[in-house]
Amino acid sequence: MEKENERNGLHCVAEISVLPEGCISDIVSLTTPKDACTACAVSPIFRAAAESNAVWERFLPSDYQAIIARSSSSLDSLNFSSKKHLYLSLSDNPILIDDSKKSFFLDKLSGKKCYLLSARELTIAWGDDSRYWRWVSLPESRFSEIAKLSFVCWFDINGKMSTSMLSPKTNYAAYLVYKLRSRAHGFKHRLPTASIGTTGGGEVYEQTVGLGLPAVEPGQQDQVVLPQQQHTSRPKQRNDGWLEIELGQFFNEGGEADELQFGLKEVKCLSVKSGLIVEGIEIRPTRG
Repeated sequence: MEKENERNGLHCVAEISVLPEGCISDIVSLTTPKDACTACAVSPIFRAAAESNAVWERFLPSDYQAIIARSSSSLDSLNFSSKKHLYLSLSDNPILIDDSKKSFFLDKLSGKKCYLLSARELTIAWGDDSRYWRWVSLPESRFSEIAKLSFVCWFDINGKMSTSMLSPKTNYAAYLVYKLRSRAHGFKHRLPTASIGTTGGGEVYEQTVGLGLPAVEPGQQDQVVLPQQQHTSRPKQRNDGWLEIELGQFFNEGGEADELQFGLKEVKCLSVKSGLIVEGIEIRPTRG
C-alpha cells in the first residue's frame, strides 16, 4: 500500500508537471514569494514558472512603478533583468522617495508595502528651535538629517500618512527608530505614551513605552511613576544598528482613503528630557 501511495504521489507530480508553464505560473502567483522560491526546487519547469516575470509582477504592489518614479535615485539604477530581481532589491535595499524624506521598501515574505518616515517628515514640538533640537547627519542613517534632542520638557513627536499608501487587508505596526546617547535623561521615571489610529473615527490605540531598560537608581524608587496601562513594548536592536520600539498596531482595511496618525509624547511630568536621537518612524506589516 505504501509503495502504491508513493506511485500515486509521483503520478500526481507528473500530471502537474505536464501542465503548460503559463498555467503553473498562474498557480504559483496565487501563493506567496516564499512559496514561489520553494517551488523552484520541484522541477525545472516549476523553476522556470516560479521565476517568471508574470509571477513576480503579481507579488509587486500594483503601484510600484509610480512609487519608483518618486525615487531620488536614478531610475536606471532600478532597472533589473527580471521582476524577481526588482522585488528582492526593493526588499533588501530601501529606496528614498519624496525628496528623500521617506524610505520605501517591501516586506520580503509578503510583498506588503513598508515606509520609514524620516525625522524631517515628522512634527516635533520645538523641533525648529536649535536650543532644544539639533539637526545633524550620521553616516549610519539613510537620511541626510536626523533629529538630536538637546533637552525639552514638552516631548511630543507625531506623524501622519494616507492609508492609501499602504497595502490593504494588512495589519501594520508603527515603530520609532532611534538611538539613546550614553547620558540620555528623563525617559526612565515618567514613560512616554505612544499612540496610533486613524482620523476616520476608528479606535486609537495607546500604550506607554520604555525607550530604554535601565534599572531604577538607588534612592529613586519613590520617583518612579507607575503608568495606568502597563507598557508592553520593549526596544529591539535592528540590523542597521538603530533601536526600534513598537508604538502600536492597526489594521488597514483599504478602500476609502483615511489618514493614519501616530506618535509619542510625554507632556504631564514636564521633567527635562535629553539624549534621544530620532531617525524616523517606520510603518511595516506585523508578523504572525
